Amino acid sequence: MNELLTTIEFMAVSLAPAELEKILKSAGPQHFGVVTATDGLSLKIEGLAGYASLGDTIMIKTGAGRDVRVKIVAMDGDKATGFAYDSLTGASVGDIAVLDRAGGDVMPCEDWIGKIVDPFGNAMDGGALANGDTPVALEHPAPNAALRKTLGERLQTGLGVLDTLLPICRGQRIGLFAGSGVGKSSLLGEIANGVDCDVAIVAMIGERGREVRGFVEEVLGPEGMKKTIIVASTADQSPLAKKRGAHVAMAAAEYFRNKGKQVLLLFDSLTRYAEAHREIALSAGEAPSLHAFPPSTFRTIASLVERSGPGEETQGDITAVFSVLVAGSDHDEPVADMIRGILDGHIVLERAIAERGRFPAIDVSRSVSRSLPRAASEAENLLLREARAILRAYEDSETIVRAGLYAHGADAQIDRALEIWPKLDAFISEKSPEGVAASFEKLNRAIHGRRGSSSASANALS
Repeated sequence: MNELLTTIEFMAVSLAPAELEKILKSAGPQHFGVVTATDGLSLKIEGLAGYASLGDTIMIKTGAGRDVRVKIVAMDGDKATGFAYDSLTGASVGDIAVLDRAGGDVMPCEDWIGKIVDPFGNAMDGGALANGDTPVALEHPAPNAALRKTLGERLQTGLGVLDTLLPICRGQRIGLFAGSGVGKSSLLGEIANGVDCDVAIVAMIGERGREVRGFVEEVLGPEGMKKTIIVASTADQSPLAKKRGAHVAMAAAEYFRNKGKQVLLLFDSLTRYAEAHREIALSAGEAPSLHAFPPSTFRTIASLVERSGPGEETQGDITAVFSVLVAGSDHDEPVADMIRGILDGHIVLERAIAERGRFPAIDVSRSVSRSLPRAASEAENLLLREARAILRAYEDSETIVRAGLYAHGADAQIDRALEIWPKLDAFISEKSPEGVAASFEKLNRAIHGRRGSSSASANALS
């Protein structure tokens, strides 16, 4: 007995807290169950009642000689339903199921910066990856709303339209709504390179495998990767791996926020996360609802999104951009519709704008930042309202103008919109690395044609 105590005391002194905790978790008695059924996507496991609980990790010892890691997603009496992180090929009825209490741990740290990480916290390039000292819970409630800060200062993005018409403030959560092939990834990359932050975390959930390396080499580049962690769970991986990848990215963002750092989280995409949840929930027996999404989808998305945003007074913030894929460019489809209500604004990318060659293909009239009007001065807000009024007047009259039914001089507002719209359209595509003040100056020149206009909006630039 004394020898055992001496050994434990030695381990406590010589091992890192995380290593010791992992050993202690696995040092107790092991609990075994047996696979009683499988449908190729999920497993039914018996024999772990009283030991296993929802969210626990189970290792399946298959007769084919490979271990399959599964997560318990539902329980009914002595029967547990497990969803696999990987393929269930080789699993069969009668396989042994072992409860792995330490299997769900993840430990982000500074060494993750500059790396591509998989849903289990491993380096995807095959190199060694250090882990932190403290395991981080992947799923937990959002911070107490009463203790969180309000949105911080307006961020410089390097893009004129986001510095002015659609500002992003520190701690804001904004959605990027787009169909496929309209420049979503490129815009995310420009935001990653343009926004000043301590750490940028890019969650690539359900994307094509080739896009991961392409985003690193072509979009971010070596300079961008110096402050970036990419958490990737590609389209070929299981729904459970995709959900875990999303939670690992959020947990890493929270880890750095809690250390007082300013974090930029780029999440691509929230739609794939919702689809992964749908597949898991339906397999667990939840009833389908609108477009087969179960009722728990909204709560699951909201729980994830709410974990981002401002921290408490002594913490940093997570400024988050969540991309949302809109099937067939239908911005009212269920996932897009439910997500709009839980974010602090949305940026809409329009296919028709991309097809005429203007990038970023942002439809300003359909986009909104809920940081306004607070994020801008009174004079700046006057200029922004004027710009939006011109864009709306042009869009409302575009059809009759193109049809040749409008005569110049019939309406002064339309005449002005036709004159200024090309300059505004060009401004929306402009990069503006000089900062927010320079972006407002460019917007003022686009509308009034010269610097120092007598309009009240020019006061914003003085």
